[in-house]
Amino acid sequence: MFQGPSNRRFLFYSTFADVKHLVIFLTVILFFTSWQHRPFKEFHIAGPAQGTVYRITYYAQDNLVTQAQVDSIFNSLDSSLSLYKPYSQVNAFNNSDTGVRTDIHLREVVRKAQEMYTATVGAFDITVWPLVNAWGFGVQKITDVPDAAAIAAIMPCVGAGKLKWSAEVLKKQLPCVQLDVNGIAQGYSVDVLARFLESKTIMNYMIELGGEIRVNGRKQPGNTAMKIGIESPGNHPFSPSLVKKVLSLNSGAVTTSGSYRRFYESNGRRITHIIDPRTGASIQNNLISVTVLAEDAITADALDNALMVMGLEKGLRFAEASGKIEAYFIYRTSRGSIADTATAGFYSFIER
Repeated sequence: MFQGPSNRRFLFYSTFADVKHLVIFLTVILFFTSWQHRPFKEFHIAGPAQGTVYRITYYAQDNLVTQAQVDSIFNSLDSSLSLYKPYSQVNAFNNSDTGVRTDIHLREVVRKAQEMYTATVGAFDITVWPLVNAWGFGVQKITDVPDAAAIAAIMPCVGAGKLKWSAEVLKKQLPCVQLDVNGIAQGYSVDVLARFLESKTIMNYMIELGGEIRVNGRKQPGNTAMKIGIESPGNHPFSPSLVKKVLSLNSGAVTTSGSYRRFYESNGRRITHIIDPRTGASIQNNLISVTVLAEDAITADALDNALMVMGLEKGLRFAEASGKIEAYFIYRTSRGSIADTATAGFYSFIER
């Protein structure tokens, strides 16, 4: 008599516990299902950085990044790579006689720059800083453009082959060897920000820093491709720039280098800020701008400068043969009009 009722009570309690666990399980499932299907929102962060401005747009269900976090990243980058911060590591290297121990930022930038130096046969050279200063585009002010003798005196200080590594220590062959990271640092900074966003599980974003852009994913909630406009410089230096092409991307980086913004006139000759490190001269070719599409911004940033140095024909051949980038060239014809051309693969990214 006693055993029967006891078993029934146990069966009742066991069934009740199972039902309770099932309800909790279903509640958790419903919660996560509803959380996963919450709509994406558009978030914006912007501010000054590296002598220009940055803009970040990302799509997520919650606000996952603060401006303070982004500004902290830029402070770290400036402490390493800014030529305008006396305490930066790149300035410590430039002011040293033999070299310095590098942090992660300077190390990654220099190693990538050495890779680009080899790939472009010297058209991209991170040791061009003494020439940049001599032509008046660095921190030093000049009163006269350098003559052939002045350039010849500087050239022994230029050449990425004069940089050597000993573990994490970057060494220089001569005390006068100095780094100019301006042709690659902003692209690297964009990549650092992209890695930070992705570490926060943000996979749909657009980052812009001074015209250097990297995108991943698509606009939400409409699930449309990211759009990037390419400027067309006017015929006059002070003419307003118009959007010449619109690119549609799901991932990758877009950077542009041009000779139409930073320049000065000397004896009827236009002196641009883009210096050919192989000759020491300010470039004098028909290119107005080069836009590069690459997997990451540091590659695109380095190569848009290198292609400007190469000139239209050599630059186009290099880009076509690389198999890793696409490039778009705006140039001035022999008749003075503005024309454009691109690698074959570039056209597939143009919004029709």
